[in-house]
Amino acid sequence: MPYTHSVPTTAITFSDSDVLPWFAGDWETALQPPTILIADDDGDVRDLIAVKLQVAGYRILEADNGRAAMSLAVHERPQLILLDVSMPGLDGIGFCYELHSSPQTANIPVIIINGRGGPADVALGHTVGAEDYLIKPFSSAELLRRVQNLVPAHHP
Repeated sequence: MPYTHSVPTTAITFSDSDVLPWFAGDWETALQPPTILIADDDGDVRDLIAVKLQVAGYRILEADNGRAAMSLAVHERPQLILLDVSMPGLDGIGFCYELHSSPQTANIPVIIINGRGGPADVALGHTVGAEDYLIKPFSSAELLRRVQNLVPAHHP
């Protein structure tokens, strides 16, 4: 009878599975780059911002009006919204107020991007729930710095 060498085996169990920080379905989401929604009715502005943020490692969603932006915010749950004030359908101030009035979307941070930067404009932005306010025109470096303050880039 030939000699058979028996190797002891060890069973691996996942006894700590109930304390893992994510459900199994969330792993795919956790590995994705952070999503930023750009809501601006000016396509050139959206394109410029989108290119800069994609290069920096972010996933981009775009909307050209407040209602489309709200739909994306509710269904996609971006990690940040860059929001123009002057948009058709639902302006940025109304959008920000609605977004932060709903428990479903209240925790999504917003950076308002606006050509008007007087103290009353900035104060109104913060009053409706914006975390930051960026005045147009702005540099790409300043935009990226403010975005990274609220949502660090994901580099797998």
